[in-house]
Amino acid sequence: MKNHFPHILPDNASRRAFLKRSAALSVAASATPWAMSLAAMGEAAAATATDYKALVCVFLYGGNDYASTLVAYDQPSYDAYASFRPNLAISRTSLAGTVLNPTVPLASGRQFALAPGLAPLVPIFDAQQMAVLLNIGTLVEPTTKAQYTAKSVQLPPKLFSHNDQQSFWQSSSPEGAASGWGGRMGDLYASGNGNATFTCISAAGNAVYLAGNTAVQYQVTTNGSVPVNGIQSALFGSTACSAALADLMTQPRAHLLENEYARVAKRSIDANGQLTSALAGVTLATQFPTPNSLADQLKIVARMIGARSALGAKRQVFFVSLGGFDTHDGLVTQHPTLMTNLGNALASFQQAMQELGVADAVTTFTGSDFGRTLVGNNDGSDHGWGNMQFVLGGAVKGKSFVGTAPVLANNGPDDVGQGRLLPSTSVDQFAGTLATWFGVSQTDQDMVLPHLSHFTTRNLGFMA
Repeated sequence: MKNHFPHILPDNASRRAFLKRSAALSVAASATPWAMSLAAMGEAAAATATDYKALVCVFLYGGNDYASTLVAYDQPSYDAYASFRPNLAISRTSLAGTVLNPTVPLASGRQFALAPGLAPLVPIFDAQQMAVLLNIGTLVEPTTKAQYTAKSVQLPPKLFSHNDQQSFWQSSSPEGAASGWGGRMGDLYASGNGNATFTCISAAGNAVYLAGNTAVQYQVTTNGSVPVNGIQSALFGSTACSAALADLMTQPRAHLLENEYARVAKRSIDANGQLTSALAGVTLATQFPTPNSLADQLKIVARMIGARSALGAKRQVFFVSLGGFDTHDGLVTQHPTLMTNLGNALASFQQAMQELGVADAVTTFTGSDFGRTLVGNNDGSDHGWGNMQFVLGGAVKGKSFVGTAPVLANNGPDDVGQGRLLPSTSVDQFAGTLATWFGVSQTDQDMVLPHLSHFTTRNLGFMA
């Protein structure tokens, strides 16, 4: 029987072992859905690291408009771009200062410029610390337009759906996924960190990207950890009351669920104390822009990276986000502000990495639900598929474009209608390249990225 849900198991996972574990847990699973996640424990062997590396995912929620982010600049391409969005096109003259000149020029004289608001990223690109991925998106396997039309290959579930494509981008599975590829990388390295709690860290709330099979994402605010108020400060003015509350919350219990709650509470209280102490020793001269919610998130990430030694961290995976990209309308008024906030935040973060002396050890990359249509709807653009993404860091083979520039056309050879790009590069290939740099072996990559083995090119070559 054909497996219509290949995302449930990695390609090389033992189905016999999985079924055996599932049978053993079936009774518990019927009452406690979380029990099934125990079956995944032990799938991947722990990895060791002696140096420090971090990945920082910057997710743009809503589906970023690719054509207003990386704008066609050579005259023929610009003319085509402008013809499809007469009310939305950025003027060519305003792009003159953000034209990207890669070390290896694109074929046929193609040129691109960043949106004017992303001007702070141009020096980073020119310093060979930033690369641009052309036409990347969610794929299960290599897909041509003919195959897409004939429905002869497996496609990501519920294309053009926000929730499902956000999940598939972050986890290789549709909405409801139990783990993401960032968290699964965290599974490999958590035991090698001084405190496993500080392996997968989100400054943007819960994200499936950071959920592991064993690694648990640790959420922070832009000011640091989230304390238990009655323990952080004296309860009713009494330190004795605070101590009693802490004891009540953390003492072992006979009941399985009560004991698990106490264990999690203790981990949270202990982590708060350790992180607060570690951050107290970190000061940054880099100025992050305000008001800018993304910059605020990246600033706490930078401070935590600065505290890496105090936290005993060797490998860390971070997640931050910026919303507002579902620009069905108001693209001309809303998107420029989003680009300015993104450009300023990324540039400040990269400067902070230089200040901390870890620019070569920290790689930052963008992601989004999907791209949007090239053809405008008068005031905005609609849900698409392929998109343009950035990757920044000292280990990036920068001043480069990765992939092939798509033809800008409505229902052209590189799109499936209205300028919805058919991705030529998969998120799995992108993630696999990052995973290789992070130190994840090819065998473990097949566990972390269940669709990667479907692609001949596993490493896109943009990392040193």
